[in-house]
Formats: sequence, C-alpha cells, structure tokens
Amino acid sequence: MHPSEKPRASTPIRRRVTAAMVAERAGVSTATVSLVANGKASGRVSASNEILVREAIRELGYVVDSIGSSLARGVSNTVIMVAPDISNPFFAMVIAGVRAALGSEYQLLLSVTDAGQLPSAENTRRLLGLRPAGLLVDAPDPTFLQELSAPGPMVLLDAPGFGSDVPAVNLDVAQGARAIAAHLSATGHTTVAYMDGNTGTTTFDVRREAFLTAAEELGVSVPPEAQIATTINVGLAANAFAAAWPAWKKAGVTAVACATDTHAYGILQEARAAGILIPGELAVTGFDDLPYSMTSSPGLTSVHLPGELLGRRAAEQLLSLIAGEELEQQPITLESSLMVRGSTLEP
Repeated sequence: MHPSEKPRASTPIRRRVTAAMVAERAGVSTATVSLVANGKASGRVSASNEILVREAIRELGYVVDSIGSSLARGVSNTVIMVAPDISNPFFAMVIAGVRAALGSEYQLLLSVTDAGQLPSAENTRRLLGLRPAGLLVDAPDPTFLQELSAPGPMVLLDAPGFGSDVPAVNLDVAQGARAIAAHLSATGHTTVAYMDGNTGTTTFDVRREAFLTAAEELGVSVPPEAQIATTINVGLAANAFAAAWPAWKKAGVTAVACATDTHAYGILQEARAAGILIPGELAVTGFDDLPYSMTSSPGLTSVHLPGELLGRRAAEQLLSLIAGEELEQQPITLESSLMVRGSTLEP
C-alpha cells in the first residue's frame, strides 16, 4: 500500500435477521412474531406484545421470509397478473379494482409483456415457479390455455371467445362498438375512418369487427384506406392521423372511430394543431371513457367500460377459486355504455 493511501474500511456483512432474533428482543415467542409480522395478530396477540414486536421488527429491520413460507405451504400469498402492453391508461383502473378486491392478505405482482405482444404461455409457466396463489391473465391469445395446461386457480380478463367453462370476466365491447356506429350514422355521417390498436388482442378484433359490421348494416362506408392501426400512444396516434388525414379528407371522411381514448386524444391534439374543426369538420369517438375524456376540449364521445369493476370482479372470482369454491356464474360479462360529448355534437 502506498504511504499516502488510507486503508479502506471493510463493508460490514449484514447478518440476516430471523424471527427468533425478533422474539428474543421483544421477549415473546417466535409464534407471536409470526402472527404480528403476517398481519394475523388481531384477537390472538395482546396489544402490549404487538407493540413490543413491532418495535423489535423496526429496530432490527426484520423482513418476513415469504419465499420460505411459500415453500412450507406449497403456495405463496402472491397473485400474479399477466397483461399485454399496459401503455393504455385503462389498465390503471383495472389494477385498482384488483387491488381493492385482494385487500391486504395477498400481494399483487404485475407481469407485463412487450408492446404488441400477447401474454405467453411459456413466460407464464416461468412465473408459476414463484408458486402464486392464483393467476389473472388479461387478453390472452386463444391458444394460451392449451399451451399453459393446468396452472391452478386462474381467471381471464377481457378474453371473449374462450367458452363458458373458462373462469373469465369480460366486457361487452361489441355492444359499445355497435353503439358508436349507430351514433355516427344518426348524426349524419356516411363515410368514416377507423383507427385501431395494433396489439393483436382479441378485444380489439371484436371492437373492429362489430363496428365494421354495424356500419355496413347502417349504410356507413369505412373505406379500406381509412382503416389504420397504431400503438396505444397519443403521439404516435397524432402522427398516424396527420399522415392519413389528406387521403381521408379526399375520400369524404367526416368522422373517425378510435379503438381507445388514447388514440382519440392523439387525433384531437393533431386536429387542434392543424386547425381542423372538431366536430364541424371531423367528429371523433373513443373507447374506454378514461377520466380525461370528460374534460378534454372538446369532451370526447366514448364507450364507457367499467375498468375498476372488471378488475374487482376478476379478483373476487379468483379468491373464490383459491378458497376451493365453485363459481356460480362464468364467464361474467359487464355492460358498456355510450357517453356522448362535444367531439361528435355541435354545441
């Protein structure tokens, strides 16, 4: 060592704090520590002992060994939610509903796929190594269940087309898409465009097909060149619209139906910048009815989907399965409704 160099202080190796160490500090049994640490002290541990244990936990920095506990029980207290790209803010409402239903007894672990990718059975099988109490899977591919095989308690969200024997909570997006087509027809639009999401999830397929079918039945034209898809992102939707608008305008498009509110926000943003009058020159509709849709300028006509209720119902179904109960109704379908605002109606 060079004379000018000072000896480096060695980094202390922190010893793992155990329940026994906490029990010794608090003067109670390890069983009492376990009850307090796992939130099961109510009615089983005196208030004074609970205070002592919590002080010892705080002083020693004790953390419950959930992995060890799950190995002992064969299952953890973790619920895993597998979802496609969650760039759509709608997922925040769904997750809030899941958390509300799970309460404090279960921890929620979110596994998110890459943008444009559907939940993979192979990746989900890896998550099963964590021994979750159950799985929530949003918008899986139709082959998902066949490839996954016997995962234990599981509920699907927004996954139409899986049959009545699969526990699922779905949204009636087809009803909403038909309502949009009917509204645009009733307000005098005969040529409209459609901006789709490009994640490839079944829910977007259902929205698109229901809208196109209803539009055709109502005599509303949706030219192939006026049907585009982009990532669920305000900026990308704005760019896609800017590139498409000259051709749409030439084709006589007077309204655009969007697969999500986020797409619609992009169009409203670009239309404002380009001086396109909404709804005078172009009517715009969304899907999801996010909170901002009520206060955007103008307010966005959108299909209301009960996202928080979707998450809550799915988690409730999963908890029933975890408890070994039979579900009274499966799948559950939640209704959608059309919220009409200024983006399609002149003030």
